[in-house]
Amino acid sequence: MSSAASYRPHYTLQDYRQWEGDWELWYGTAVAMTPSPFGRHGALVMRLGTALTNAIDDAKCDASVLAEVDWIVSENTVVRPDVTVVCGNPPVRHIESRPAVVVEVLSDATRERELSHKRSLYQDNQVPWYLIADPNDLFVQVLQLDDNNRYLPLPVGSSVEMTICNACKLSVDLSWLSR
Repeated sequence: MSSAASYRPHYTLQDYRQWEGDWELWYGTAVAMTPSPFGRHGALVMRLGTALTNAIDDAKCDASVLAEVDWIVSENTVVRPDVTVVCGNPPVRHIESRPAVVVEVLSDATRERELSHKRSLYQDNQVPWYLIADPNDLFVQVLQLDDNNRYLPLPVGSSVEMTICNACKLSVDLSWLSR
């Protein structure tokens, strides 16, 4: 066995900006994005984005819902959540501050990433709300960051109550999940 250390490249935001195709960057590791999602996945992304937009509009929050926009977490981490809620107006380019809400919709190719790796990444970067949606079961798991910076699952009924962006209280309608 060789005593030489194994080589594992460590990429940065500058490297990431040069790449062609769809990639994410997780703590310096390049992660290829899967091909475009299937219909049920895309439909669930739209429904959740609409539910969040409606709740924000109803509460008159100063927040924006974005789909498929890169979040530059650090110099060696860039992710592209399915849906993101940011406080204030949408950024001109990429998201560069911590989102208030991140939504990931599961697919066969990304299930492990969303449930494990991205959950840890979002928790480590103190994203207050993480919603994980399953298009097969039409189920949404709602995770809220607690005082110890750990995600706790909340019960989900026909709606979920969330506080975001300067204490704005949302009531996100999820009654359509049971139809």
